[in-house]
Amino acid sequence: MAKDVLCEVNSCRHWDNGNKCSAERIYITSTMKASTSTETDCKTFEVK
Repeated sequence: MAKDVLCEVNSCRHWDNGNKCSAERIYITSTMKASTSTETDCKTFEVK
């Protein structure tokens, strides 16, 4: 499992110093068989 989860979405409630995600869990989905990161969505996102 990843030790640090990095995120640059500073409008998210879980965004923390050093572009780290402070969420307890991460949930990512895709509506298709993803072949690039742009084809995925972070469902952990919450507006600050």
